[in-house]
Amino acid sequence: MENIEYLKLQAAAGKLIHSYGVPVMITLFLKWLASFVAVFLMILDRTKWKYSNKIKTSLLAPYLFSSLPVVIFQFLRTGFGKWIALLTVVLRLFLPNHFHESLEIPGATILLIVVTPSDIGAVFRDDLRYTGGFGCILTSLYLLNNHTKACGDIKNSFTQKDKITYTICLWILFVYPILSPFAALFYL
Repeated sequence: MENIEYLKLQAAAGKLIHSYGVPVMITLFLKWLASFVAVFLMILDRTKWKYSNKIKTSLLAPYLFSSLPVVIFQFLRTGFGKWIALLTVVLRLFLPNHFHESLEIPGATILLIVVTPSDIGAVFRDDLRYTGGFGCILTSLYLLNNHTKACGDIKNSFTQKDKITYTICLWILFVYPILSPFAALFYL
């Protein structure tokens, strides 16, 4: 029974790759990976498992806005995201002592996604070839540069065990907007 399900999954993946192409599938995979990495860095920066120099996770909010997959972006713009945004505003305004510091940046990201008009959102999210891609490249390059300077150099950022997670995550955030325009050439 498992072999039949595996063959069906393999056939479906083959059809998907055949219809869209390998470069587009790699770009979609990198988009999902970059989004998860950005959320992971937001969470990681607010936990006890962080090192001495802090990265500016507030820059990850516009990065997520530009590079979040369409399915998640549209889901957050529905009623669910509006309720989360309302809860964030109510907690922040009326119960500031109960609003934990670690929720400020994710709350601001949700507010940014929900409140932004569709026209402006479309400008910043169009397949990362224009404004959104440039912003993602600058953001990831800035974060990677600050992290590398704090480690000493690139070699130290990959050899120190407490900094390698940040290094790998920041390189993934940098690679996605760089490779995305090249895959867009294959759409035509």
